[in-house]
Amino acid sequence: MTPEGKVKDKVKKVLQELNAYYSMTITGGFGNSGAPDFLVCYQGRMIGIECKAGKGRATALQLHHLSEIRRCGGKAMIVNEENIDTLKKELQQDE
Repeated sequence: MTPEGKVKDKVKKVLQELNAYYSMTITGGFGNSGAPDFLVCYQGRMIGIECKAGKGRATALQLHHLSEIRRCGGKAMIVNEENIDTLKKELQQDE
């Protein structure tokens, strides 16, 4: 499993613990390029989560999508090994 795959597995676990709805986006010509890895609905809020590993950085297109989610009133974040442990708290912050 790739390092980013491990981050995604941890994100899935947190979302399942919170009983949140989520969908993982698929690109490769069939999806919306640059869309966050996870589109989540939790406690009536839309959340976009982009996963990265190591020194991985979001692309300009990914940052644009996250910005658009925020502009429309949703929450958007980039999750990696350094902040994965705070994800649950971050999602529950506005309850």
